[in-house]
Amino acid sequence: MATESGRRRYDSLRREEQARQTRADIAHAARRLFVSRGWAATTVRDVAREAGVSAPTVYAAYRNKAGLALALADAADLSADAPRMLAELEAPGADPGRQLAAMAGYDRRLFERAGDVILLLREAGRTEPELASAYGDGRTRGDETRYRVFASWPAGVLRAGLDARTAVDVYAALCNIDVYTTLTAERGWSADLVERWWSAALVRELLD
Repeated sequence: MATESGRRRYDSLRREEQARQTRADIAHAARRLFVSRGWAATTVRDVAREAGVSAPTVYAAYRNKAGLALALADAADLSADAPRMLAELEAPGADPGRQLAAMAGYDRRLFERAGDVILLLREAGRTEPELASAYGDGRTRGDETRYRVFASWPAGVLRAGLDARTAVDVYAALCNIDVYTTLTAERGWSADLVERWWSAALVRELLD
């Protein structure tokens, strides 16, 4: 009896692992096709064929094409390692310059590892309200993190004439996916160079 119970337990674990791997295969296939073909030109059947599964399996795992994109967006947030940024923001001796560098580093990791997903959400959001909301929510979360940091600084740290909200706007104008893509894809900059330039430019533009 104990042997049979143990076998059932391991069979269950094996099925769970197979299901997890199937979801991962589907997500990887979706990302490849969304990037290479574009959102509108990719169907659930295309994703299923690329992943080597049936279309009903894709629907069962992710509900629909928008569900796939949302899952990719969630994975993108994880890939940028937000806990690392928070630890750097709160580290002893983290002055405003180092805090700006921590935020620039997070954005570099996000765009380097998942810039294609961000662009996908923006493209798909033109026709999918759910994805437009997800894209907007991501931008808002980033803005609010920066606002809380900037608002915590003592008076006189920000440049004269800047308040915390305006500083967030300046940050967004410098550190965004379009600037990152232009510099890396068109101008040949490395991700390291972009991060260093962002860190220095933010200090020049934001700090007194």
